[in-house]
Amino acid sequence: MNELSTPAVEPATNTRRQRWLLVVAGSVAAVGIAYSAYWALNLRYRQSTNDAYVSGNVVQITPQISGTVVAIRADDTQYVSARQPLVQLDEADAHVALDEAEAQLAKTVREVRNLYATSAQLQAAVQVRESDLATATQDLARRERLGSSGAISSEELQHARDTLNSVRAALSSAQQELAAHRARVDGTTLERHPDVLNAAAAVRSAYLTFARTQLPAPVSGYVAKRSVQLGQRVNPGTPLMAIVPLDQVWVDANFKEAELAAMRVGQPVTLTADLYGRSVHYHGTVAGFGAGTGSAFALLPAQNATGNWIKIVQRVPVRIALDPRELAAHPLQIGLSMTAEVDTHDRSGPRLSQLAQSAPAYETGVFHANDSLADARVAAIIVANEPAVVRDAAARLAPRAPAAAKPVRLARVGQTAAAGAPPL
Repeated sequence: MNELSTPAVEPATNTRRQRWLLVVAGSVAAVGIAYSAYWALNLRYRQSTNDAYVSGNVVQITPQISGTVVAIRADDTQYVSARQPLVQLDEADAHVALDEAEAQLAKTVREVRNLYATSAQLQAAVQVRESDLATATQDLARRERLGSSGAISSEELQHARDTLNSVRAALSSAQQELAAHRARVDGTTLERHPDVLNAAAAVRSAYLTFARTQLPAPVSGYVAKRSVQLGQRVNPGTPLMAIVPLDQVWVDANFKEAELAAMRVGQPVTLTADLYGRSVHYHGTVAGFGAGTGSAFALLPAQNATGNWIKIVQRVPVRIALDPRELAAHPLQIGLSMTAEVDTHDRSGPRLSQLAQSAPAYETGVFHANDSLADARVAAIIVANEPAVVRDAAARLAPRAPAAAKPVRLARVGQTAAAGAPPL
């Protein structure tokens, strides 16, 4: 009975096997079709690489003058704000030079004041000589009338003529002396006189040298690579430390040359950092492309003409700008590894942008404050040494803003200036 039932079981088993094979084949075909559609619609427009790293600005702190380090006010890993003092150099010599320059400026202002006063004195002398000339002219005319009638002698008439000639020569001499003196003051004011400008420039130079004994932070960021030590004698340009503004970092992704054809500036980029894993995503945009491959700008670039050349796939750095809000939520440090995926759907723009940037890419106003403090210091010294009633004997070209009459105390970037120096 078993022998009769066996042939009926085998066809059923074959039918189920065929059915399962059809299901598996259909599933594979469906997955293949779905993947092909996904690749055609999305995946072929995406280029990704894990050869990407965080980059940023490393702002070197270097002195502008020579000096001995007497204080270090920031160390590695510390956060510093812009204008915050970082290194202090010995200021004794700079202070003495500044005092000498200020004293010379005060002396020069008083000397120029004397020039204007002398000009006024010489002008009065010319007026006296003109009056004498008018009197001598009248006397000679009267004596000539009397001489024609014989009332006076010819000798007295000759004396009158000689007196007129003498007075006329004295007037000419006074006029020439006035003209020679006016050549030193005409067309200028006390503030714009060449001697005062020269002395004021010396004060500005001495003040800037004094202000540069303190090195402020040009930007806000974290201190790195501190190499300066107390007592060290430093020269201009010596690297002392670096400031890294981690809120301005970007990503340099090195894509293969075959992956760059479809990339354009402004395309969206999705990134992940090994630091946070795939749970944290960054959204950036393509900011630009390197001007050459990494090997072309290497310290020892490949020399293809030596005969031992081997062709390898080249990579070009692509700069990716990050969203500042995402960067603030999940900070990154320079050198961290990233994975970048570029969406190349929009290929309307040129591959290499040729738009020139008009505004400066990076700028700091920390060092400009010293110029305004120096100008305020010069103005206060000039005012303190001008006359109390009459400021200038010459006509003023333009009114000057009022300033305090006492000297300005020493002030630097980050400190409130004294009288005459506006606060930062």
